[in-house]
Amino acid sequence: MCDSLKADYQLCEELGRGRFGVVHRCYSSAADTSFACKSIHKDSLSSDPTDRRCLDVEPKILHLLSGCPAILRLHDVYEDDEYLHLVTDLCDGGDLYDRLSSGIRLPEPDAASVLNQLMVAVACCHRLGVAHRDIKPDNILFDSRGRLKLADFGSAELFGVSEMSGLVGTPYYVAPEVLTGGEYDEKVDVWSAGVILYIMLAGVPPFYGDGPAETFEAVLRGNLRFPTKLFRSVSPEAKDLLRKMMCRDVSRRLSAEQVLRHPWMINGGETT
Repeated sequence: MCDSLKADYQLCEELGRGRFGVVHRCYSSAADTSFACKSIHKDSLSSDPTDRRCLDVEPKILHLLSGCPAILRLHDVYEDDEYLHLVTDLCDGGDLYDRLSSGIRLPEPDAASVLNQLMVAVACCHRLGVAHRDIKPDNILFDSRGRLKLADFGSAELFGVSEMSGLVGTPYYVAPEVLTGGEYDEKVDVWSAGVILYIMLAGVPPFYGDGPAETFEAVLRGNLRFPTKLFRSVSPEAKDLLRKMMCRDVSRRLSAEQVLRHPWMINGGETT
């Protein structure tokens, strides 16, 4: 382990593992507080430039977003020949994937609360020229007080610097324009958040298939449906928001700021 990291933090139990590294709880005696330490092993990254760039991109973007609410805060960065270590907020309240993995359907006020916090984070990203590009329940964390923190900016891009392109994201949540091979804008994040809202209300994703290829085909068709069995008790206002977040015509798709101003959001998911 990096000597400077060991000098500042005591590494504790493992919290989880991902494609590129492992997350541990770490304790700072100076701050008398626990944090999370994400350690990325450089050898685990392939020669693909998209994978390698996360070493540079994620710390820089987290620094840029440090003042945004509902975004995982980066506290320290350490690097040696083998590892990049990112010390961030500790989110020991689990993630949204765990909360939804059993197919549970949230009441509209609960879904609105989660979406509101998520869209505050996304709107802040977009104001600063950052597109997350991989919004999914696994990357939506909660701290011990239940506050949402958007995490994992390894696929993020600064969209004001150059045009965004390339297949980035996760099959269920990726926007259709990402799959066509052309350029796209930050509204891909709004589509992904719309998919998450659909899952929170219905318990299943709106587009799926047997494997990534079939799922991508379903996303490209973009035939958004509200099966009566799943949506009988879902309000027209919630369905209206879903249509406007997952609109195939990007020019008509809501921005993150517009989602926050939608009547269903303003009313906190409460309907009359």
